Amino acid sequence: MEIRPIHTEADYKAALREISALMETDPDYGTPDGDRLDVLAILVQAYEAKHYPISAPDPIEAIKFRLEQGGLSIKDLEPMIGRSNRVYEVLGRKRPLTLGMIRRLHKGLGIPAEVLIAEADGKFALAA
Repeated sequence: MEIRPIHTEADYKAALREISALMETDPDYGTPDGDRLDVLAILVQAYEAKHYPISAPDPIEAIKFRLEQGGLSIKDLEPMIGRSNRVYEVLGRKRPLTLGMIRRLHKGLGIPAEVLIAEADGKFALAA
């Protein structure tokens, strides 16, 4: 079982091909093929984390996505953000999120707090 680190894009593509082939056979856990699949998956995950990092979503876009995903309206955000004019200001990036809003959005919509406090459109999302 010779497995090497993934250093290049060619190594990465070869590992993906091998993972795909192994998944076709659906090896059992603890078998040589199952162990090989586990190790290759870990190597690919490490390579992707280094070369293809996924940045956190924009907090306002995360709120809009959750609205769309849940079929929610501006009215549904009022308990978390305030009256509709305040909701429109936040969604229009004219007003930053406050700590209270972040807590209520996290609890009410399940959006991770780390996403809500991230920089929005080049500015810090949290009001001072």
